[in-house]
Amino acid sequence: MITKSRYYGGETFADFIARPIKNQALWQAIAKRVEIPIELSARADALRGHWHLLVLSEDWCGDAVNIVPIVAKLADSVTNMDLRILARDQNLDIMDAHLTGTSRSIPIVILLDEKFHECGWWGPRPFALQKWVREEGMTLPKEDRYHYIRTFYARDRGLTTASEIVQMLESCCAAVSASGGHPQY
Repeated sequence: MITKSRYYGGETFADFIARPIKNQALWQAIAKRVEIPIELSARADALRGHWHLLVLSEDWCGDAVNIVPIVAKLADSVTNMDLRILARDQNLDIMDAHLTGTSRSIPIVILLDEKFHECGWWGPRPFALQKWVREEGMTLPKEDRYHYIRTFYARDRGLTTASEIVQMLESCCAAVSASGGHPQY
């Protein structure tokens, strides 16, 4: 499903943000203000191997505009990771293997090892926010729910997203070490 050539056929974040996209000014503004805490970069950089982050996204997605720049900055802040973006709607086979319940929710961040084997995936939102959406948010009118979500992202400034991605990376690295080379799927 995910091969080396398919991965490298994806866009870098720099290429993605340079082409015409919906809400381009917002994407650029969020990308400019992203700061990854040095301790998170250090934790990721300390792990063995080289890791690939494959992001399924679309430019119109409000969650993606608040998450993808964070993930891209994290990948750029370390020496052992790179990132590519694939359009969800053009890669439904990958999307359908990473559903949120029955929904094609994005963004989805897929962690691949050096050989492009999938080690884990994250998304479409930070855990606490996704839990709130499922339990409380869906009872609110759409406008109120989106206001809460936007406020969460503004206050959090990507810290939760970056932390959860690093935790996924650490878990996958530990699984590789425990299995003697490659995690058992």
